Amino acid sequence: MYDASPKEADGSVHLQISEMKRLSDAYSQSTTIFEPENNSSNGYRGSSAEPPAVDHSVPAPEKKLTLFALRLAILEKAATGLGTLGFIWATVVLLGGFAITLAKSDFWIITIILLTEGTRIFSRSHELEWQRQSTWSLTGAGINSFRLLKLGSNKIWTALNSVFRGRSQDGRQINASRGERQQKWDKRRLPTRRWATSDVPLLPYFSWLFLSRNISKILQCLQILAAAACVALSLMKLILRNFGEIAKGDTDKRNRKDALMIFYSLALAEASLFLLEKIYWELTVTCSKILEQVNEECEFGPSGMISVRRFFYDAYSRCVDGSVFDGLKMDMVSFSMELLASNSPEEQLMGARILRSFAGNKRFSDDTLQKIGITSSAVERLVEMLNWKDCEEEEIRQSAAEILSKLAGEKQNSLRVAGIPGALESISSLLYVSKTSNSALDEVGEKCIIADHEHYGFWTFNHLGLLLLKKLARDHDNCGKIGNTRGLLPKIIDFTCAKERLLKDDHVAASQIQTIKRSLQVIKMLASTTGSTGKQLRKEISEIVFTFNNIRDILRHGEKYPDLQKLGIEILTSLAMEDDATERIGGTGGILKELLIIFFKDGMPISQVHVRTAAGEALVMLALESKQNCNCILKLGALEKLVKALEIPLVRLNAARILRNLCTYSLDDCFLELRGVSAAVPSVLKGILSEEDKLREVMVGLAARAFKFMTYSESSIMFEQAGIKETEIANVLVQILKKHTYPPPRFPRIRRFTIELAIWMMKNKESNVGVFRNLGLEKELENVLDTTSELESFNIFSGTVGLNRFKTSMQSLVDTAQNLLSND
Repeated sequence: MYDASPKEADGSVHLQISEMKRLSDAYSQSTTIFEPENNSSNGYRGSSAEPPAVDHSVPAPEKKLTLFALRLAILEKAATGLGTLGFIWATVVLLGGFAITLAKSDFWIITIILLTEGTRIFSRSHELEWQRQSTWSLTGAGINSFRLLKLGSNKIWTALNSVFRGRSQDGRQINASRGERQQKWDKRRLPTRRWATSDVPLLPYFSWLFLSRNISKILQCLQILAAAACVALSLMKLILRNFGEIAKGDTDKRNRKDALMIFYSLALAEASLFLLEKIYWELTVTCSKILEQVNEECEFGPSGMISVRRFFYDAYSRCVDGSVFDGLKMDMVSFSMELLASNSPEEQLMGARILRSFAGNKRFSDDTLQKIGITSSAVERLVEMLNWKDCEEEEIRQSAAEILSKLAGEKQNSLRVAGIPGALESISSLLYVSKTSNSALDEVGEKCIIADHEHYGFWTFNHLGLLLLKKLARDHDNCGKIGNTRGLLPKIIDFTCAKERLLKDDHVAASQIQTIKRSLQVIKMLASTTGSTGKQLRKEISEIVFTFNNIRDILRHGEKYPDLQKLGIEILTSLAMEDDATERIGGTGGILKELLIIFFKDGMPISQVHVRTAAGEALVMLALESKQNCNCILKLGALEKLVKALEIPLVRLNAARILRNLCTYSLDDCFLELRGVSAAVPSVLKGILSEEDKLREVMVGLAARAFKFMTYSESSIMFEQAGIKETEIANVLVQILKKHTYPPPRFPRIRRFTIELAIWMMKNKESNVGVFRNLGLEKELENVLDTTSELESFNIFSGTVGLNRFKTSMQSLVDTAQNLLSND
């Protein structure tokens, strides 16, 4: 027998009468399986309500960079244009026409200016290319930053050393101690047949100076020196104007001075504009720290500086190479999606970090997720990344999972994600269930390259995988796809396993409990799916042999986790919609007993009473049309406690429903035991006289069944003990039919139960026929025939779909009542 005695120990919480009434009213107003649900009640965020307003007053932070790149490009193109004009002027006019007549100093100064400025102008695009490549100087170490954060400072130094180990002369990485380093999970994997562009030694000697990451700095310094020299030489010549004497009558030299003045002016203007550009660059980047500001506004963190710098160089390069307005068309989200599609691990990581940061930022998430959602290639790429099981790609994989979990929060995007071929198989690859108790796991799906998996974030990926499934399961069609994905349902149910040691451990990791909770939430959503899809899912879930055992353990040992118990109970309630599942649940030893213990538990804190209510609903479902379960409940001695529970506002509705099912579906040999239900008559009659319609519905329904276990004399005694006359009850029943001209969705069976009780009263006592006739029951019955709907034909509902149709139709009940009224 179960132990459901109230706790008398100090510290137990007892609900006051007023508080219990308030909670009872709250639960009586909540939607349950005993009434149809509106489609909007299960809607997506933003699907039935207006979409949240996006704050357009805050511009994208990267606009500062694109505007800065535009201004720099204007200066750069202006300087380049003047330089080109000066170059043409010098080559065509001066050196071409006056080379012989020029003074020696002018000739060499012009030559130097043309060589330096011409080289600078025509190599500018190459210098930008080196600048872009220089942004990879930190990403080599940054790709492992996710994992390095998990290590102590001593392992960080080891990891950095592994990045900068020596390489062989033919460009292939040397592995000096291969046998030892294979055991190190933190070694960096680099491509074996191609170089990282930031680490290419251009010369065999002084390679540290001629690494590609340093070339941009060298070119930049040379260009500044060239421009400064050009300014100095041009200014000197314009001030001195020592262009040589022109003899009278020498027509070949009469325009030489003007030509030289024009050239030196063009050279001075061109070099000055270039230096102005560099000064503006330094003031904005170094002094105003625009890159740091944008990085802070984007909330990228320390590693985001590389992303911001790379974005700026790309925008500036587009402005210089094409139209000056090309850079304005760039934004950080599109830029990151382009990086995501790259074949470079560094670029993939950078793009994933940007999208993850923006997707999780309240200011940018709506715009970011919208752009990702309408870009099918980006969604497909993110789904593909879920399958990357290489430990070196752990952060990329996690970022992709986090972005998709945000994306799946909207119904339209959820359909896009689930519609990608193999998407659910990819999500399934995130889930890993350890078959051993050892914390050092041995595999992750397919075998990982790294032998030691101690630092791989299995729990993180489990959480993200379950979160993704939870969001996808909001849609009916996605639920069917989840059920059809091979091996996914058993894997989800494996996560619901929680033994006694885990549930009672005071030091259990919160992540483990969170994993169990999310898996239960996914199973609950799948089990509560409507229509033929839901029927098939409930069948598949109930056929997995571990489902009910895992839930039983949670009910038995999960006192510290009421949310887990509630989820487990709700799963049982949904699965009990299928007859086969109902028998399986009842046949699993201990489930009914644990549900009764929870339902009758007194002194439960206010925050946990919802578990008690859920247990009552589960018992109602399990007792519905199941003789086996009804017999088991009676054998557990629950009848007397159910009768007493009718006095407790919080649980009386479900207690009455359970008693009605026991009276209706129990085995014939339980007749004598069920006669004890007569003790509930006073509470039932009081409930019928109450003003609360839902309470009236369940109490009238119980009365129509409970009175059948009493003789006429016994029922009369019960009415006398309750101080209520049968005429009062008859009047209430007629008033119920008058009040509810049409079947109400909140209590759809109230007219059916009312007619059933009226039939019993007229059969039990002939004088009641005249009472009902005088009260106008016959007219109300005719109105019932005119307004009967399908809503009144079902015991329970799955959404708007009716389940468990009553065997006796409303037409048949009304005919029986009318025959009794017409019988003299």
